[in-house]
Amino acid sequence: MAFHETRFPAAISFGSSGGIERRTEIVELVNGFEERNAPWARSRRRYDAGLGVRSLDDLAAVLAFFEARRARLHGFRWKDWLDHKSSAPSVDPTPGDQVLPGSGTSRQLVKTYADGPSSYERLIAKPVAGSVRVAIDGVELTPNADFTVDETTGTVTLATDPGFATVTAGFEYDVPVRFDSDTIDVNLAAFEAGDVPAIPIIEVRI
Repeated sequence: MAFHETRFPAAISFGSSGGIERRTEIVELVNGFEERNAPWARSRRRYDAGLGVRSLDDLAAVLAFFEARRARLHGFRWKDWLDHKSSAPSVDPTPGDQVLPGSGTSRQLVKTYADGPSSYERLIAKPVAGSVRVAIDGVELTPNADFTVDETTGTVTLATDPGFATVTAGFEYDVPVRFDSDTIDVNLAAFEAGDVPAIPIIEVRI
């Protein structure tokens, strides 16, 4: 599958619905206890872009985007307005937001979701161009001179090995997705009466 480094119209995704999906297998034992297993190590996002379509112009824009991606064939970027920053949604990212694990000069952007002793580390593969800020032990680095970012993979390359120093970053990011249907079915009369088409979107693994 090819991936197109282009973003779905953000004004339309703003009105969409959707969120996090995980898969849990539960087996109920004869004694009433349960055995639970999570076959997915990573969560996945699903959205419905149809709720963001408010006009015929919006619908035309989505149809053009759909055709350009050849329906489910090619992936693309999606702005999740609820979760698109390394920081809280109400504040701008800072270079100290997220600790980047690993060693050496190559680090992967991640976002950690933590509550008490439990946490989940999400890989960020599609940072927004120009949004990444990096620091070593709290001292912010200069883009291009001190570090570079591959905006197609989320890999940060440092100019020098930080050794045992803590590397942190702040950034905005998109979700890599594709359409989850090869069809967009629209009844124009129903649409003008307030009925919106279903346009399913699903996150893809990068």
